[in-house]
Amino acid sequence: VEMFHLDEYIGLPETHPASFRKYLKERFLSYVDIRKAHLVNPDNGVEPALELLTREVRAGEIDLGLIGIGENAHIAFNDPPADFETKEAFLVVNLDEACKKQQMREGWFATIEDVPKQAISMSVYQIMQCKTILSCVPYAAKADAVKKTLESDLTNQVPATMLKTHSNFHLFLDKDSAAKVADKI
Repeated sequence: VEMFHLDEYIGLPETHPASFRKYLKERFLSYVDIRKAHLVNPDNGVEPALELLTREVRAGEIDLGLIGIGENAHIAFNDPPADFETKEAFLVVNLDEACKKQQMREGWFATIEDVPKQAISMSVYQIMQCKTILSCVPYAAKADAVKKTLESDLTNQVPATMLKTHSNFHLFLDKDSAAKVADKI
């Protein structure tokens, strides 16, 4: 098993509690023996990180994508309006205000000004290359995003709508995240 990390903040050291590399190492990789973890690491420059990740991800196929949906319906850090046109594997994205507020509310940052403005993210195009996409979306804070995802036509203003176009997409909700669509599912 090889793992590809979806996204990481630019300019945030791995030692910061909000670092996704730190999170994955402490809460996943320290427990699971996998062949290789391809982590998003912009510490030695954004362009070299993009080039390395692209080369690695394009060396084979991804069988399973574990793709969450953010409160603003982002997938990875592809915030609205997401770039549905690029064929790049990874790209630099600007975090929108809703995304930054989510990161702050979740306790990762003390103020919205502390949240990095940019991140490296796997592109929507690259996510859609996964053979199977499994999306687990818990919590009441995600109920609006779930509703928009399920009830909207394909739009880059609700990036998660792209997942519905995948032939092998599976969405798992809890009672709270499904609250605004429960009568429809």
